[in-house]
Amino acid sequence: MEIQRPLYLQQLIDGMDNGLIKVVTGMRRCGKSYLLFTLFYKYLLDQGIPRDHIIEAALDDMTYESLRERHALYSYVKDRIVDDGKYYILLDEIQYVPDFYEVLNSFLHISNADVYVTGSNSHLLASDVLTELRGRGQEIRLYPLSFAEYCSAVPERPMEAWQDYIIYGGLPMLFNLKTEKAKRNYLLSLFRETYLKDISERYEIQQPDEMAELIEILASAVGSLTNPRKLQRTFRSVKHVSIGDKTISRYISYLKDAFLIDSALRYDIKGKKYIHTPVKFYFTDLGLRNALLGFRQIEETHIMENVIFNELKSRGYSVDVGIVERRVQEDGKSRRQQMEIDFIAYEGSHKYYIQSAFAIPDEQKKEQEERPLLLVDDSFKKIVVLSSPIRLRRDTAGITTMSIYDFLLQKDSLDR
Repeated sequence: MEIQRPLYLQQLIDGMDNGLIKVVTGMRRCGKSYLLFTLFYKYLLDQGIPRDHIIEAALDDMTYESLRERHALYSYVKDRIVDDGKYYILLDEIQYVPDFYEVLNSFLHISNADVYVTGSNSHLLASDVLTELRGRGQEIRLYPLSFAEYCSAVPERPMEAWQDYIIYGGLPMLFNLKTEKAKRNYLLSLFRETYLKDISERYEIQQPDEMAELIEILASAVGSLTNPRKLQRTFRSVKHVSIGDKTISRYISYLKDAFLIDSALRYDIKGKKYIHTPVKFYFTDLGLRNALLGFRQIEETHIMENVIFNELKSRGYSVDVGIVERRVQEDGKSRRQQMEIDFIAYEGSHKYYIQSAFAIPDEQKKEQEERPLLLVDDSFKKIVVLSSPIRLRRDTAGITTMSIYDFLLQKDSLDR
């Protein structure tokens, strides 16, 4: 079965021959190798690129073990460039080559070479590569399957596919597993044997159990406001473990670098400033998050919010949590009340305010969800996303309401 990844394939296509090294990053097992060696390779052939002008090496394969040395890899590629035609160099798991930055920088001096690399996230961090390439690198961030990509590969209707998606997430390997038990075991093993081990080895963590417990705490509070000091108190009261807030901050940075979690800062819309603590954390793949919790906490309200966050990020938006204030009278006194907009999504000059509302059963709930949006006095689009399959509608206040299915399955949903 061939799963299409059109958003990412197009980014590779758009980056062709631009003089930059394309660095495909993303969490483990999200499909980086498949994108490069199956989808992009096929595209190159369809464009008439001769096979001998596509130089590929999967460096984690024993076939290419002799190339896991920078001079050997450079010579392997250089010796295959025998004319002035354009050559496309595809290298998978580049971290197997010590000091691979030197090799990549050397490739930049080959005028008719266009280079694409992937690597395991805990060894090949985008920030590391882009720094070493001195502005000559382009990151292409790959996420697990979006809901639209997932639906394109399964026979179920969207409402049926949704239930599996929010439980098991979007890692492509799951399509090869036929039973729920196999899927659960795969996700739990992937976390323990790959992510946790990789992070522990890279950063020489002496107490990996603390890291595992931190991830579990974050998984239990997905989408909730928190900060290292609050997490420190949770460790003490729930886990009966004393761990410093600076250590927690450091662990969180490792988890973000490994693309396991992401965060959203709060932004004061009227004050036009960021509030750096507390923040919200979301999991890049919900299947991993659910596996960590033994599939016990499948709260669709918070999970839907996480799915919306991931969708916005995969579409290339910067995402914040919006804060607006209003004056309220209480016991004859006036005080400020902060209200929250789940997400503000930015891309260039475009901005969208989005509320994730699992259900709006009555007018009181409708008013509660829309009130923060109405307090924003600019002309950018305001959207409420519901879990039910409703038809898109726009009210007289300019607020658009749509279903989660339309939001996720229509690539232009924010502009409809």
